[in-house]
Amino acid sequence: MNRRLGYVSLLVAIGLGVTAGIVRRFDVAVAPGELGGVPVTSLFVQALLVAAVGFAAFGGYVLVVGFLLTQTANKRRRHDLKNVIRLAFMVLGFVGVLGVLTQQYVGVFFSLGIVGFAVTFALQQPLFSLIGWLYIMIKRPYGVGDRVAIEGSKGDVVEVDFLVTTLWEINGELVSSHQPSGRVITLPNSVVLSSHVYNYSYQEFPHVWNELSVQVAYETDLEFARALMIEEATEYLGDDMQRAITLYRERLAKTPVELEVRDGPSVNVAQGESWIDLRLRYLVHPREGQRVRNDLFERILERMNEHPDRVGFPVSRNR
Repeated sequence: MNRRLGYVSLLVAIGLGVTAGIVRRFDVAVAPGELGGVPVTSLFVQALLVAAVGFAAFGGYVLVVGFLLTQTANKRRRHDLKNVIRLAFMVLGFVGVLGVLTQQYVGVFFSLGIVGFAVTFALQQPLFSLIGWLYIMIKRPYGVGDRVAIEGSKGDVVEVDFLVTTLWEINGELVSSHQPSGRVITLPNSVVLSSHVYNYSYQEFPHVWNELSVQVAYETDLEFARALMIEEATEYLGDDMQRAITLYRERLAKTPVELEVRDGPSVNVAQGESWIDLRLRYLVHPREGQRVRNDLFERILERMNEHPDRVGFPVSRNR
């Protein structure tokens, strides 16, 4: 945001404030008469002061945002910080305007407290959403850029506003296989207070475990087939999965949970009616899940077709 605009706004606010002070101090008659029982000059002074408060709040917001955002390289933090600062200056500006109009700043705060109780009953859902936004900012169950699933909706978070969270949908009714649908989902922030939130790309560990299932015949040399799948996955995923596993173990070490985590991809075996499921398990970034699954399946299938004497497929499957 342009800092020059912030400085200009502050200068305009100072000019309006000085003008209002001169008019009031020297009792300058701006216009004769009254309006609604109030002298026109008094109304003019109040209008100048209200405008001064507005320009001061806007200018302060622009300068503070401009300074703090340059100190923060993380795009997610910058988005959250901008929203917090905007809310703070909106509240300050609102209180300042009420103070100018009533000329009783202490009374304004007291009145806001009383009005707050009445407004709570009339605006429960927006208030819950605002509380949900505060929860998101503090506890950070998700942030901008995360892939999440909330109340049956799944997508990438593109914005977290005061009242709503906006997602770019994946899966849904139009597409499958974790692909974007092009639709936008808007959810009230209050859902985080009463619903499960699944974060697939949590900033501290942006990986998930995926499985690739390959069905083979009972006559297959299982040890050979399993070794083949692990070999292809290890070669394809390389050091990326190894680094992810190391990070996963570090996170587990900070918790009381005890799990065995293998050094690389693994294959589990499941029995079917007329075939055997070989399920390759590996770590991958959630946004690369479908591409990695496609590539791995092509590589594994090509290798298996090179050994028809050791790898067989169910009879109903044409090779």
